[in-house]
Amino acid sequence: MRLSQDFDLAEATIAQLQDGMNAGRLTSRSLVERYLGRIAANDRSGPNLHAVLEQNPDALMIAGQLDTERRAGRTRGPLHGIPILIKDNIDTADRMHTSAGSLALETSIAPRDAMIVERMRAAGAVLLGKTNMSEWANFRSSHSSSGWSGRGGQCRNPYALDRSPSGSSSGTGAAIAANFAAAGIGTETDGSVTSPAAACALVGLKPTVGLVSRSGIIPIAHSQDTAGPMARTVADVALLLKVMAGDDPRDRATRGNAPHVTDFTQALGADSLRGARIGVARKRYTGYNDRVDALFHAALAVLREHGAVIVDPADVLTEDHLKNFEETTVLLYEFKADLNAYLAGLGSAAPVKSLAEVIAFNERETAREMPWFRQELLVRAQAKGPLTSLEYRTARAACRRWSRTLGIDAVMTRHRLDAIVCPTQAPVWPIDLVNGDCFGGNCTTPAAVAGYPHITVPMGDALGLPVGLSFFGRAWSDARLIGFAYTYEQATLVRRPPRFLPTVEA
Repeated sequence: MRLSQDFDLAEATIAQLQDGMNAGRLTSRSLVERYLGRIAANDRSGPNLHAVLEQNPDALMIAGQLDTERRAGRTRGPLHGIPILIKDNIDTADRMHTSAGSLALETSIAPRDAMIVERMRAAGAVLLGKTNMSEWANFRSSHSSSGWSGRGGQCRNPYALDRSPSGSSSGTGAAIAANFAAAGIGTETDGSVTSPAAACALVGLKPTVGLVSRSGIIPIAHSQDTAGPMARTVADVALLLKVMAGDDPRDRATRGNAPHVTDFTQALGADSLRGARIGVARKRYTGYNDRVDALFHAALAVLREHGAVIVDPADVLTEDHLKNFEETTVLLYEFKADLNAYLAGLGSAAPVKSLAEVIAFNERETAREMPWFRQELLVRAQAKGPLTSLEYRTARAACRRWSRTLGIDAVMTRHRLDAIVCPTQAPVWPIDLVNGDCFGGNCTTPAAVAGYPHITVPMGDALGLPVGLSFFGRAWSDARLIGFAYTYEQATLVRRPPRFLPTVEA
């Protein structure tokens, strides 16, 4: 079995790859060849990660064109020639499919690139392929297994192959951790970037909703959905976000975001924590694992050593209200409306044209699509009415109140905070296709429901299973959170590459 240490690009950053290309030691084509070889040796053979659904058949040609541009003295920026993997719910108008992992869309070719794909291509990134994911972004069944899709099967965690990679950006997390590409893009509605990033010892950022366009992304819910960068370092996340962020006439949430679109790499300062007031969300997000608590205690000491003022506790106490059906109600209504709109936008060639047709397809293809769990969330969503319904409007107002006004905003105002910190989640659980996921605790919901930014950075490991440290805060504080995460990362450097162990090793 090939291990990370045997790969000559293991843990290489975007800046290091650019240095190699600028010096003539590397080319974009050679990078693509090496990463494709890495995928071939480890994704459907060797440890069988099942992290990559589809490779871009034009990747080598595109890389060659970018090499020609470089030789002519033209480079498009820090992503020029860099191989990137993206989640399978992000549209690409090329020879790759966009399916959200579902067999119902396995033949679907998007008529236009997602806006973030347009930006990535313009910046010179090479789209290496589409990553596996929790089918329909984990919004199909409440008994699902993260990282399983009808198209891709079960994705595995490269740190312990019998453990979940979490989700729903499961393949992006597992692939980037395993050095299948320089970096990747996931999407999040509630935890789908930050949870797999923490599970795979990555940095993952869920931006403020509206900082990054969602047009051309298979949706769950417009009030919470956003794409986000996932990488092995904070610096690489900042580079990706710089390219991804911006307004888009096709996504009204991005209107007016110009004051907040910046060069996020400027936030990478060693003194970003000095004088910052960091609140500790302790009540809901600690106490579920002794090893995680010990790592968190050590992380708080690092923050203090680098000048942060630690306010402990500074608890967000409204999550029970968010979990008391309001968030799920909003997601059910918005999923039906938003998915139907997305499918209609595919045109007459779309293999399915509505949520109702997706449900019917799954029933016809039960053996392939529902061997382990059903589609009760799709059925519940189909039963919902329009977004003008009183139930939806009431639930949406409650979500805003409990997540923002009485939640994050209230805590940050009361304690004059610049950010809130806590462990991202418990160590991940064993894969269980019979019973589904078994979450041990996580902090993703308040920032997700509020539409506020959340970044996770490696904090260490518990018996070899990575765990993350989370910073979240008010809307548009993305750059500050990147700075806090960078200072912590550089002070600790705890990320270790995976060894593809069959199980946890004490």
